[in-house]
Amino acid sequence: MPLISTGDITHGARTGATGVGAFNVVQIEHAQAIARGADTAGLPVILQVSENTARYHGALEPIGLASLAVARAADAPVAVHLDHAESAGLVREAVRLGFTSVMFDASKLPYDDNVAATREITAYCHDHGVWVEAELGEVGGKDGAHAPGVRTDPDEARAFVAATAVDALAVAVGSSHAMLTRDAALDFALITRLRDAVDVPLVLHGSSGVGDTGLAEAVVAGMTKVNISTHLNKLFTRAVRTHLDAHPDAADPRAYLGPARDAVAAEVARLLRILAGPGR
Repeated sequence: MPLISTGDITHGARTGATGVGAFNVVQIEHAQAIARGADTAGLPVILQVSENTARYHGALEPIGLASLAVARAADAPVAVHLDHAESAGLVREAVRLGFTSVMFDASKLPYDDNVAATREITAYCHDHGVWVEAELGEVGGKDGAHAPGVRTDPDEARAFVAATAVDALAVAVGSSHAMLTRDAALDFALITRLRDAVDVPLVLHGSSGVGDTGLAEAVVAGMTKVNISTHLNKLFTRAVRTHLDAHPDAADPRAYLGPARDAVAAEVARLLRILAGPGR
């Protein structure tokens, strides 16, 4: 089907008071697994390619074009998003390649500098029909991140959205990137206050550290886009390890990457249904 925009997906989810999953692509098997999971669930999904992943592949173009091709071939609505870009040049590259959205992350900068840099990127992207996510109240777990306990202030969030014209806002509410356990304690009351303070979708980063019940409650409280990466990578790696433990002489990567792709696809379908709410 034709490539759908992240804005359309998140608008539909926010209007329906549901959540949408945004899952990170590391290699093409991840993209295929995420799209297959969306097809199985019959629900929209967002493929995310981070600046770190682009660096791993040597450039954004190889993994970006592969993700776009996978998205176009899917039966479910699939969008392709640039995640955690700190480089304006990388944002422009994503726009050139056909990404429908970007997450520009200037959250490590002082507030006024974050506003200025984000406003400039947003204007450029909007001129090219691309949706923009930004971050305020830096989410933990990234290099240079604030100490645990940092939270986004609703009044500051309102002012930031108004000053930058961003289309979505990633907020700090208790989750942290790269968590290996699913025991993060989210501040659901703060999520609701943030939802009421801004008129754009809220984005939950670090959602791998949030259990199933917490994910569902976060959506009810006001989260729309829910980012998950480490949790799927754990499943992917476990499947590879299980196959290699059982077949120590295996040499063909397809023999162990295939089961890993299947494991991720099944979990994506399951998580999408949780985020979509009861009855899915």
